[in-house]
Amino acid sequence: MFRRREPVPFAFIAEAEKFRSNVTPPPRERASKGQRVGSTLMGLTVVAGLVGALLIGMPALSPEQSIVQHQKSEASEGR
Repeated sequence: MFRRREPVPFAFIAEAEKFRSNVTPPPRERASKGQRVGSTLMGLTVVAGLVGALLIGMPALSPEQSIVQHQKSEASEGR
């Protein structure tokens, strides 16, 4: 039912690179003003979210010396 394809020699593939189409693709359509504004707002939203997450997370990342100094283990109180 299905036939195995024969391996293609490498020379044939390299030779095929010479024959390129002379048909140029059509020019890309420019984005409309609404699309540019939308993509700009989306980019600003992503950047604002990352900056907000960083600002909210900074207190959790900073070591707090005052809490560490006031904590004592319960085992040392009995001695």
